[in-house]
Order: sequence, then structure tokens, then C-alpha cells
Amino acid sequence: MLVPEEWLWMVIVGFIIAFVLAFGIGANDVANSFGTSVGAKVLSLRQACILATIFEVAGAILIGSRVSDTIRKGIIDVSAYNGSEALLMVGNVAALSGSCVMLIGATIASLPISATHSIVGATIGFSVVAHGARGIGWMKLGLIIGSWFISPVMSGIVSSVLFFLVRKFVLNKEKPLEPGLRLLPVFYGVTVVINAFSVFYEGSEMLHFDRIPLYGVFILSFGLGLVVALLVYFVIVPWQRKRIQAYTAVVRLTESEEGEKTEPKVDIYVPPTPESATGDSNHNTKDEAANNQEDEQTHKLLNGGPEAGKGDADVSISTGETEGELETDNEARLALARKNVEDKPETAKLFSFLQILTAVFGSFAHGGNDVSNAIGPVVALWMISIDGTVSQKAATPVWILLYGGVGISIGLCVLGRRVMKTMGEDLSKVTPSSGFCIEIGSALTVLIASNIGIPISTTHCKVGSIVFVGRVRSNENVDWKLFRNIIIAWLVTLPISGLLSAAAFAGLRELI
Repeated sequence: MLVPEEWLWMVIVGFIIAFVLAFGIGANDVANSFGTSVGAKVLSLRQACILATIFEVAGAILIGSRVSDTIRKGIIDVSAYNGSEALLMVGNVAALSGSCVMLIGATIASLPISATHSIVGATIGFSVVAHGARGIGWMKLGLIIGSWFISPVMSGIVSSVLFFLVRKFVLNKEKPLEPGLRLLPVFYGVTVVINAFSVFYEGSEMLHFDRIPLYGVFILSFGLGLVVALLVYFVIVPWQRKRIQAYTAVVRLTESEEGEKTEPKVDIYVPPTPESATGDSNHNTKDEAANNQEDEQTHKLLNGGPEAGKGDADVSISTGETEGELETDNEARLALARKNVEDKPETAKLFSFLQILTAVFGSFAHGGNDVSNAIGPVVALWMISIDGTVSQKAATPVWILLYGGVGISIGLCVLGRRVMKTMGEDLSKVTPSSGFCIEIGSALTVLIASNIGIPISTTHCKVGSIVFVGRVRSNENVDWKLFRNIIIAWLVTLPISGLLSAAAFAGLRELI
């Protein structure tokens, strides 16, 4: 059925804006999937773009339709627009516009905001102008808003518990390689089980996954996880053992050679000057006292001692990662703490390989959850224009899911670097071991919510995991000032996008 001519302009404009919105989601929310991997130096930006293009689109197609149903007809009561279908179509164009402006602006400012906040706020904005508060599904909205606060805590708890176990059974061991290799099949197996379950359980109608009974979903998921675990045990573990042992041998040889090249200190006798003979002969003692005082100050900075936090204490500390003079004690403590947050060479290599899988896992989850933010309103536009009714009972077309997934991937490749740096480097120092725990914990939370049909924020989940794991690893490993700014950005996203959408709707409805 052809789109009525008087509605055609809304469909065309809606699809164009939806693609720009998907571009903004990719540029902003990509940090949720690959920011920690790039920050931990496990993947390059180019490698992240390639993997994300594949798995964002796959997640959008396989599990994206469930959340898009909530976005397009779960937040507002679409039955209120019976007989005024054009008004609902204009509202969806306005929602796309308000969310798009908010998200692109935040991306340019390098602020990681929630795309879910943005589109939900924009949807509410036009609905309030159209029908007042009675047009809003308050129960569903309350569930969504509640998830925004609960999800970062849940994600943070899952990630920090996992990191605590990894630290206890692997990282704290004198020789962590073998314990890590023993757990590797478990890590891979569990990751694949969770991922497979999310795909098969009420999955893609196109692939007929929605017809698989629950017991079949369990058999497929756990069977696939077991196969992967066995493959890892018999193939990947021996290969990783040889590869990591060779790598650590090279590292130790390099360190040994560098140590031999370092010239030993030579004490040079300096004759006393006349001034020292007259009362300043204790200058060496003073130097020792100054050094002791500096050591004491460093200890206080790391542990938040009495001198920590005073604005009049100018401390300059030189580390391998921090150049120049640090202006505040908070920055000094952060730099010192991050200097000590390192994985041993063998564990870094071990978890680097594993983190690639969890990055893919997170990307798949992101595509399944967040593609709905871009294509939910445009699916509504398409269905209303085709069916001529607001009921939108048909399934989400796969080609529109693909359209949104491609837009997300392009946004990642073009503008993804900005927010990725904020999430992967600035908020907390991430290593391969902590990055693995952050990604699998946050992705698990997102996938569960996607299967339930709740459009939670992947940004909130990822930030919650980063902050919780960073805090567990070191008291001063989190930039709390940046975290505060991120929280403020979250709080203003919904009202600003709502106001932008309301203004756009008020202007556009005059055209119909």
C-alpha cells in the first residue's frame, strides 16, 4: 500500500532525522560498548569501528524489535490519536527532532548522555502539547524512570562482585597465569550462554526464533556455551599459554637489559664551604628531611590524609602518564592512584583477549537496546502511513532495524572518539581485567532489560560499572568531579529534549 500523498513529507523527513539521530547515538553511546576496550588499549579505534558495525547491526536485527515496541507505543497512549493520525505522525517527527538536537549537541560537548532519556523526554514533550498529561502512560513511564536509577547500581554491583572474584582468584596470585587460564573456559562459556539466551528467547521473527519453546532456548543456549567452553579449554588455553609465556619472557628480558644499562649512583665528595663550616653543615640533614616530608605528603595524598584536599597546597608530581604540573591535590591523588592501577603482563595479555569477546557482547546488547531509540518513532511513522491507523499491530520491519543499525555504526566511526575518551580514560583508569568485568556486568544488565522490554540506558549501566569497579580497585581511581558533571547531564537531558520536541511539534502541526 502506498503512503498517502499528504503524509509523504512526514515519512521522508522522519527517516532523514532518524538517520541523523542514529548517527548521534553511535557517536555518543558507542563509548558504552567499546570505550573501556579502547581505553585499556585492547582495541584500536579502527578495530572497534569494524567490530561495532557488525555487532551493532546484528543486535538491532535480532533483539531490537522488542524495545522499539515500548518506545513507539508504550510511553504514550496512542489510542488518543484515533481519527487524528496525522497529528501522531507530526508528533513522532518532533520527537525525532528534539532528541536528535539534544544528542548531537551533547556529543560535540563530549558529554555521555542517555539516548533513552532523550527520546523518552522528546516523546513526552510532544504528547503534553497535543493532549496534556492524560496522553502519557504513567505506569510504563514510571517503570522506565525507575530503571534509570536502579540499572547503574545493579550493573555496578554485578561488575564489582565479578572483579572481586577475579582479583581474589587470579590477580592477587603470585603467578596469576595458570589460575586465569583455568577460569578462561568458564568466562567464555557463561558469556556465550547469556548472549545466546538473549538471541533465542522470543527472538527474531524473521529467523523464527520466536517459535522456539522455553526448554529449547535453554538447551540451545547452554549447549552452545558448553561447546565454546570445551573449545576454549582444548584449543584456546594451550595457545594462550604459549603466547603469554613467550610475551612475558620478552618483557622480563627487556626489563633486565634496561636495568643493566642504568648507571649506578656514585656518591661524589663535595668539600664543605665556608658557609657550611659556620653553621649550615646540616644541609644534607635538611635535604633528607625534605625528602621525608615529600614522601609523607605523597602518602597523605594517596590516602586522603589531613593535608589532602587543601587548595593552598601546590603539589607537582611527575608520572609516566601525567605531564606538567598538577594544579590541585585531587588531581595529584588521582594521578598517583592511577599510576598504581596496573595488571601484571601475563594477566593483561590474558584478559586482553577475553575483553574482545565482552566488547562484542556489549556491542550486541547496545544494538539490541539502543537502536530502538532511533527507529521507534520512524517505525510508528511508517506503520501509520501504511495502515492508516494508530494501532501499529504489525511487527517492526527488519529493514528499518538495519537502517538504524547502519546509522549507529557510521556515527561511531565519525564522531565516536569524543565520548569514548571520556568513558574509557577520563572517568577511571581501566585495565584489561577491570574492563572485562565492567563490560560483562553492564552488558548482562542491558540484555536482561532488553528481553523484558524495558529501554534502560546503556550509558547508566556502563558508568555504574566503571565507577563501582574503579572504587573497588582504588579509593582514588575515580574522577568524582567528572562523575558529578555526567550526573548533571543525565538530569537535564529529559527536560531539555522534551522542551525541544514540544517546540518542534507546536510549529509543525500548523502544517497539517
